[in-house]
Amino acid sequence: MRETAADRAFGVFVYFCLAVVLVIVLYPLIFVVSASISNPITVLRGEMVLFPTEISFVGYERIFGNREILTGYGNTVLYTVVGTSINLLMTILAAYPLSRKDFAGRQVITWFIVFTMFFSGGLIPTYLLVKNLGLINTMWALILPGAVSVWNIIIMRTFFQSSIPGEIQESAAIDGCSNTQTLIRIVLPLSAPIIAVMVLFYAVGHWNAYFSALIYLNDRGKYPLQLFLREILIKSEVDQMAGSMTTNTQAYLMEAEAIKYAIVIVANLPVLLLYPFLQKYFVKGIMIGAIKG
Repeated sequence: MRETAADRAFGVFVYFCLAVVLVIVLYPLIFVVSASISNPITVLRGEMVLFPTEISFVGYERIFGNREILTGYGNTVLYTVVGTSINLLMTILAAYPLSRKDFAGRQVITWFIVFTMFFSGGLIPTYLLVKNLGLINTMWALILPGAVSVWNIIIMRTFFQSSIPGEIQESAAIDGCSNTQTLIRIVLPLSAPIIAVMVLFYAVGHWNAYFSALIYLNDRGKYPLQLFLREILIKSEVDQMAGSMTTNTQAYLMEAEAIKYAIVIVANLPVLLLYPFLQKYFVKGIMIGAIKG
């Protein structure tokens, strides 16, 4: 089919809009990377616009020389790996039975689960529950209260219903497979897209979480990276608002500026490295899981 002049004009307009969006998205990313390896003085003065000026790695030197930040980084990795594993296990164990047509009472159970999306106990009752369970100042206080997401259960259940033919599961039952064997040998191998989506959702959530740690943890040795990053940002803002700039304060602000950009790169690098491996499954999984059903 030949393109008309209107079609070509519309195509040019679409590509122009995409180019504008690309610039808007890429500029902050490039700026942060450049600022993290630039002299903090040039960044504070606004002399660095896009590309690095006066290359300096002082921010990264301070990060990898700070034991607390490295401890927080290790804690965040641990919380993310353990938390995502538990999230994924609980979501699968909840979504698979609810996707089976032969599961009696699944509609009622689904209704009770969905009810918790709109009505929750609130912060104070949750804190009291965590305290009474003896989870305060432990890793489990950050993981168990949010061990499962209702929204993700619904997405995964919908994927199982719409993408895993019931005939395959019936054939597995005829061949002698139990429900557990059917899940492990038939359903999960066919569910790579939705599992990848769940891993990305849960992992990013754990990696960026800081509020639960702020409430439940009081041992700095158990702080995640995000709490140390929060302290650096708040300290820098307070010093800037103080008004009285001594030589030591100016030096600190310059280091804090370098650390601020460097730690953004260090904190987000694992997530940026994870996404390319899950990208081919991500779009398919989220579209099938969210639209159908």
